[in-house]
Amino acid sequence: MRWGARRSSAIAEWGRHDGAHIARALGFRQLPPGAATLHLMFRRLDCSGVEAQLGAWAEGVVARMPPGTGRPPAAEPAVALEGNTLRGSRTHGAPGGHLLAALAHQVGVTRAHQAVADQPHESPAVEPGLSPLVLTGRVVTMAALLTQTAVAQSIVEAGGDDVMVVKANPPQLRADMELTCAAPPVGDPQETAHTIARGHGRMEQRRLTTSQALLGYRVWPGLAPVFALERAVLISNTGEVRSEPVYGVTSLASQRATPSRVLALVRGPWQIENQSPGGRDVTCDADRSQVRCGNIPQVMAALRNTTIGLLRRAGYSTMAAACRLLAAQPIRALALLGIQLEN
Repeated sequence: MRWGARRSSAIAEWGRHDGAHIARALGFRQLPPGAATLHLMFRRLDCSGVEAQLGAWAEGVVARMPPGTGRPPAAEPAVALEGNTLRGSRTHGAPGGHLLAALAHQVGVTRAHQAVADQPHESPAVEPGLSPLVLTGRVVTMAALLTQTAVAQSIVEAGGDDVMVVKANPPQLRADMELTCAAPPVGDPQETAHTIARGHGRMEQRRLTTSQALLGYRVWPGLAPVFALERAVLISNTGEVRSEPVYGVTSLASQRATPSRVLALVRGPWQIENQSPGGRDVTCDADRSQVRCGNIPQVMAALRNTTIGLLRRAGYSTMAAACRLLAAQPIRALALLGIQLEN
């Protein structure tokens, strides 16, 4: 798709205005398709086939990463699951208006996404969303809404591990964790990690403590350490202090679930907001997109995700500036795809 184009008509115009040499490099023997052809093609594309191809590319990016790239040496690659609503498309009745996405923590590329019927019902779509992913030797993190026994069981059976935040569900596990963290049993080898971050007019201090007291908890698949995260935020202008406790579980073995590692993994799901939907919804203007016919919303979301992944893999940190640069210099855009213009 065109770098920075927000509609099929803009994509078609760019394809026709940049010259025959660009069209040939992209594989077109004649003029690139017009807006109506693009609309019809995107509407009828097989979403699962498109996503499988793009997911295979993303998986290859993660697999080829040298040890220590974007993560601590010897640490497992991690995938964040998060839901995102395509607001403009959904308002106009698109069937795929809400997506469940899987984002690689290290490089910010979206490895898979699954359309779901509605935001409150994301959890039934988690297992289909996990099926395209290679989970062996990987860690999966997710929002509290997706903390489900069946999800944990699927991840563990596939050879992966999970890091899950526990809120209201499941209630008994949450109650046991609160009691354990408030009054740890004698001999419980608790460990703690601290971080302090400053920026955007506030200071945030985090303190994460792991506990082995519930090791092998019978109602939760693969449960190893549990953890409690205390977050205290100081607002610089007002002096206001906000504090919030967070509890969670992981299937990582004790020697791999160090407090610093778990703390980094807990923060991982926020990357899917900051890296993928943030760039897609704002820079690529997905929030205002009102496409709703057939598979267009889901296909366009997959293309936007792949575009953002390409830019992050190439080292661009500001998506808007990168889109402006590559729109003005399409040869650079082709180079990101491994395409060289013929002399």
